Amino acid sequence: MTGGDVRAVDRDPDDGGHPRDVRPAPARTARPTGPRGPARWLRDLRFGARYAVAGGREGLLRTTLTAVGVGLGVALLLLVASVPSTLAARHARETSRSVGVTGEFRDPAERDARPGPGTLLYQEVRTDFRDKPVTGGLLTADGPDAPRPPGVDRLPEPGEMVVSPALAGLLASDRGALLRDRFAAYRTVGTIGDAGLVGPDELLYYAGSDRIGPATGAKRVDRFGHDEPDQPMSPVLIVLTVLTCVVLLTPVAVFIGTSVRFGGAGRDRRLAALRLIGADLRTVRRIAAGEALTGAVLGLGAGAALFLWLRTYARDLTIRDTGVFPSDVLPTPWTMALITVAVPVCAVAVALFTLRGVAVEPLGVVRGAAPRRRRLWWRLLVPALGAALLTPAFGRAAGELPGVPMDAWQVATGAALLLLGVTALLPWAVEAFVARLRGGPPSWQLAVRRLQLNSGPAARAISGITVAVAGAIAVQTVFTGVRGDFDTSPEALATHSQLVGSHTVGSPRQVHDWVDRLRRTPGVRAADGYVERYIEKDGEPDTVTSVVIGDCATLAELADIGSCRDGDVFLGRSEDPGHADAFGPGTKVVADPYTDDAARPYRWTVPDSARVVRTRPGPTGEHPDGVLATPSAVDASVLPDARTRLSVRTEPGDPDAIERVRNTAAGIHPTLRIERLGGVVKDDNYPLVHRGLLLGAAGMLALIGASLLVTTLEQLRERRRMLAALVAVGTPRRTLAWSVLWQTAIPVLLGMAVAMAGGLGLGWAVLRLTDARVADWWAFLPVTGAGVGLIAVVTLATLPALLRMTRPEGLRTE
Repeated sequence: MTGGDVRAVDRDPDDGGHPRDVRPAPARTARPTGPRGPARWLRDLRFGARYAVAGGREGLLRTTLTAVGVGLGVALLLLVASVPSTLAARHARETSRSVGVTGEFRDPAERDARPGPGTLLYQEVRTDFRDKPVTGGLLTADGPDAPRPPGVDRLPEPGEMVVSPALAGLLASDRGALLRDRFAAYRTVGTIGDAGLVGPDELLYYAGSDRIGPATGAKRVDRFGHDEPDQPMSPVLIVLTVLTCVVLLTPVAVFIGTSVRFGGAGRDRRLAALRLIGADLRTVRRIAAGEALTGAVLGLGAGAALFLWLRTYARDLTIRDTGVFPSDVLPTPWTMALITVAVPVCAVAVALFTLRGVAVEPLGVVRGAAPRRRRLWWRLLVPALGAALLTPAFGRAAGELPGVPMDAWQVATGAALLLLGVTALLPWAVEAFVARLRGGPPSWQLAVRRLQLNSGPAARAISGITVAVAGAIAVQTVFTGVRGDFDTSPEALATHSQLVGSHTVGSPRQVHDWVDRLRRTPGVRAADGYVERYIEKDGEPDTVTSVVIGDCATLAELADIGSCRDGDVFLGRSEDPGHADAFGPGTKVVADPYTDDAARPYRWTVPDSARVVRTRPGPTGEHPDGVLATPSAVDASVLPDARTRLSVRTEPGDPDAIERVRNTAAGIHPTLRIERLGGVVKDDNYPLVHRGLLLGAAGMLALIGASLLVTTLEQLRERRRMLAALVAVGTPRRTLAWSVLWQTAIPVLLGMAVAMAGGLGLGWAVLRLTDARVADWWAFLPVTGAGVGLIAVVTLATLPALLRMTRPEGLRTE
């Protein structure tokens, strides 16, 4: 035994002093302490939640960013999910006060209904003020139990009216002075409640009247609440609606996933510290899930609060000239439950998915050792599938006729795949681009080398902004392409002073009196009126033309009639002589009643003295081809379902003249509506939608900028010693600042390029559905300009941290 090997040997006395065989006792297995099973899972989840809210400034910042990102996504999901219920609530409000069709197309059985104690006569009337519709109803009660419209406490008597709050405010303001003259015959006795209004700013009134009856088109009803089917949307609007929903929801899904990964590097370091004190891998994953779940739950609360705040502005959202009640903006219960469950589950799934390529060890975090090169084929397959779904639908949404077969799910899936293809292509594009970069100044090389080592975090940080910008570009491209379908053309602006109206048939003396009153209205240049009715050739119901009845002065405005006297008949023709030839002298014509079964058909023969004359275009631009007759030639009083047509021309540039003409028309009869032919801006929502898209994209840019800032700061913190060493050996801090700029700029610029290509491609494909063309290929400039500005903001925000980390103290290590 050597001097350095001193051991105590245990010898067995019963065995001649030989050494005893001493074997170590088997190690006693330590039993796990603490809760097991679900209780242990809950403990780990609670531990992760404590990390999220009490894990220091860095953990709190990460949780805040996650909650804000998830909250914005949840608020947007709730708003989009509220659209169907909002439209259903508006439809329910409309049907609750509807009585069906009134006027000349009402049901004859309802027209002949007998009066009773529980019935009333109802006549719908419409007018306009400053090109905004004012809807009303004229009421005449038949008995004491007559039904009341929703929101009305008592029926107004003749000469009284009840008005909506918006109409009451307008009538009381200086802006509504001309409108007060229109309702001078009525005295306001009440206000219509919200139950009887479609929107808070609706201009609606109910007035008692003794000037309505079956002859004016009034309808006798015993209740309010006629169930009417929804008016089908045109294919163009279906495409726009589907595209808007896809553009809103796809970035939300991507962005919620991105938000959960905010500050991932700092989280991984904290998890490594937990491994150092004995936590196993499963415990670490549950703690990470609890941290992500906390941010998602806080985001749910923030999103719900933001949704409740945003819906208070529903009054400013105009749908068919009327705002929206905030109480109507509410998702269905099952939709809210789905969002409440799906968002936290997705957040936990994303958090666990991000740990798949990370080995969290007690002494640090080890990333995937050999990152595999990203494959391109499956990334191209995603947008290719989207294009394959959209291509068969090209041209199917052309036109404005509803009812054209259009598979909304096909369009939605195709658009979503195209947008997701943008997100899928971005990481490959960043990796492929930086892999080919060589040389350059030191700042450029530092940034490029960092991206070459690991471009994944940079690509993930801007994936949300890329899909959001691509969607915004697509929507702007489509809206500018189809804007002409919902806007007034420049040619129509020249007719902004031309008005038309329609009323029940009147005698020649009445029509002359009405025209005279319109001509004497201040601001009116000219006015004409005539009786019109469509007639068909006797025995040939498919051969149809119109008969216009007016005095010689009126007919002279419509055609070159030459000499004229009462009793003359003319056959008007424009460039196409077909109508006049089909209804030549001696032709027998008939006018069958289509609203009154008891009325007799009117039969008449075109006299042999009828002369062919050349017509002029009327206010609508159409030629009044057909039969032109003076009052003595055709008895308008027995012509069934004839209408009096009025046309007025006012002084250009005088909007008050238009309202004075409408006041004169209301004085003639409350049911006489005067409408403008041109100059009406029909797309008041277009600037609102355009601004909303820009603001939404700007908000998304700001939040993604915050994520990019956090990611950049984490990367700087990881490279603190290297940066301090570079400064210590003489590298200028300006070079490091430029390297941070390039490291931020390269992924963002590549993301903008991919977003522009994807957004313009999606916009072009959707426009092909409507057979429209791209009107503005530069619609992406505002959004991409904001993205470029984001680079400068993030770089400036990182400079203080960069200067602090490059001090000599950064070389200290433990």
